[in-house]
Amino acid sequence: MPRKNMPTLPKRAPKIDTRRGAKKKPCSFCQHGVGSVDYKDLAQLRKYISDRGKIRGRKVSGNCQQHQRDVTDSIKTARELALLPYTQRTVTERRGGRGRDDRGPRGPRPDRDGADRSNEAEATAPSEAVEISAADVLGEGVGE
Repeated sequence: MPRKNMPTLPKRAPKIDTRRGAKKKPCSFCQHGVGSVDYKDLAQLRKYISDRGKIRGRKVSGNCQQHQRDVTDSIKTARELALLPYTQRTVTERRGGRGRDDRGPRGPRPDRDGADRSNEAEATAPSEAVEISAADVLGEGVGE
């Protein structure tokens, strides 16, 4: 049973809409009376691709729903035909990765228990290899 002396919560202030007076960006295809979007018009399609290769959304590009769908289909078709790239090449300024060129080679790794076993590796290594020529194998150089 709710208490009678419980205070009422204050109501939230209404959110202020910043776009209330702003007009929606018009669709450039509707303005110019274009019926369909051509996948071969790469200059026009590049306007709707970001610098990273993503297709820009409807709110960013200002297209109507039908023309945005046509643009998306045209970009995908152009990508399949290798007219447009799927992603753009990015060049990073930071040097990363697994390369160790600047520091030189690492040495032998110690075991997990911390003991250095480099002496054991030398003891178990095979001794100097003996060169055997083809004449020794065939027995030609033995009787000379």
